[in-house]
Amino acid sequence: MAWFYLLVAAILEIGWPFGLKMSQVSTENKFWWISFGVLSMAGSGYFLWLSQKTIPMGTAYAIWTGIGMIGAFLLGIIYFSDSASFARIIFATFIVIGVIGLKLST
Repeated sequence: MAWFYLLVAAILEIGWPFGLKMSQVSTENKFWWISFGVLSMAGSGYFLWLSQKTIPMGTAYAIWTGIGMIGAFLLGIIYFSDSASFARIIFATFIVIGVIGLKLST
């Protein structure tokens, strides 16, 4: 169950930078996007806390931030036209490899 909590935490970790960015893009819905970001942040922290009851702190934190970073990275490319250069994709791939390695080594 701890790995499920960690996955939920990581997905919510993607939500808060997305919500904050959307509050800058969609000024008419700014309050709702900021609220979405804050709720995602709180939920992410709560589920990370639950996962750390079983998963080692360093492993949980690395996976949480890694999945959150990759999700935010992809959303930035898809929704906000962030750069999708070869170098950025390669270095993001290194993070994915690290996250997989940490999961396999616990």
